[in-house]
Amino acid sequence: MVLGGRSAARHIFLRALEQTTVAAAVARAVVCDQDVLRVAGLQYQMGRYSEVCIVAMGKAGAAMFDAVDALLPDGLKRRAVVTAPIAPERSGPEIQYFQGGHPEPDGASSAAAQAALVLVESCAADALVMFLVSGGASAMLELPLYEDVSLADTVLLHRLLIASGATIAEVNSVRKHFSAVKGGRLAVHAGARDKLTLLVSDVPDGALGALGSGPSLPDSSTVADCLSVLRRYGLTQRLPALMQRCLLVGLGETPKQDHLAFRNAASAVLLDNGAVLEQAKRIATDMGYAVEVDCDCDDWAYEDAAKYLLAKLEMLRGSGRRVCLLSGGEVTVRLPETVGIGGRNSQFCLSCVEQGIADGVTILSAGTDGVDGNSVAAGALADWTTRQRGEQMGLEIQTQLRRLDAYTYFAALGDSIETGPTGNNLRDLRLLLWDPDAR
Repeated sequence: MVLGGRSAARHIFLRALEQTTVAAAVARAVVCDQDVLRVAGLQYQMGRYSEVCIVAMGKAGAAMFDAVDALLPDGLKRRAVVTAPIAPERSGPEIQYFQGGHPEPDGASSAAAQAALVLVESCAADALVMFLVSGGASAMLELPLYEDVSLADTVLLHRLLIASGATIAEVNSVRKHFSAVKGGRLAVHAGARDKLTLLVSDVPDGALGALGSGPSLPDSSTVADCLSVLRRYGLTQRLPALMQRCLLVGLGETPKQDHLAFRNAASAVLLDNGAVLEQAKRIATDMGYAVEVDCDCDDWAYEDAAKYLLAKLEMLRGSGRRVCLLSGGEVTVRLPETVGIGGRNSQFCLSCVEQGIADGVTILSAGTDGVDGNSVAAGALADWTTRQRGEQMGLEIQTQLRRLDAYTYFAALGDSIETGPTGNNLRDLRLLLWDPDAR
């Protein structure tokens, strides 16, 4: 297939999404044959369990629940709590659905957390408890650990952390210590029952405890880590008064690996950012590009990541061949006081335009969940013509960057990437293409 520039970038991104669906991942990794459930080398004799209780959460929560529930043996009692942007297709009186808030928790997030706690505490002693966790669960399943702390206070905490520029691991080390369900505490409420966690990951490799703030996994972060993050980003004195009082009294440690709740618990990753990178690399290679993957700028500030990847592409262009530079993970954005419309992906692309895009270069950055910040887009597309076309329309790059209003810029040019919610969440994908003939 011979596609150039913008068409090629869109094709690679959209095809990579199609090849990394939750349904396909579950079908590959989870098998239930003659009442034996097999997952990533683990085996569960389903005849041992009187029921299966499922808590599915996050942007892929509904898709994960539908795929897993369809595999369970007919006649086996199951109950579920699902909190996700869309309702699962499989429904019934035993399935409770909540449209939890995102990027901040809301009343539905609290109701979902309360229902999840009731479910895992009330299921039969011989039940199998399954946690289906994906990105976005931190907001969609939330309940304050301290009864006097209100939902409004919890929302403010999430808002302060998101705007601080802290990494996802830092953000979650704080969230966990103020939450009744994060940092392994949901698993503790399930007691000694067998537990299986399946994950669709939107966090860096080796940081699975940060996924959804780790409701069903042991927590490696400590109270000291939490306090350090609050101090580092100047958040301690900005916390609600009740939360500051909790700090003075002393936060409790989250459950660690040696907690009894994790003795009969297992977990498996179904999909992660590496999967979508792998598919993008295969597709770009088939299209004739020399492909390089570089994720070293994961969690960098968006402008630093743009500078780094543009320089890397410039070096790769020396080969004279068509080049595709792929980068996964996420970049960080510190929110200004006055926020426009956009997110980290469109902000990254606009920063590339500001720094200068060479002839023949096309850049795409988009979220695999279909959402970029507070915009309706997944991300944006830019090339060597973007600056000139923007100037012709009276758009000013510095103003848009300063106000985090990059979506407005790219939407005006018809260069926003709009997929709608994908029902998945595997972090972001950045593509930098160079074609010597596309000038």
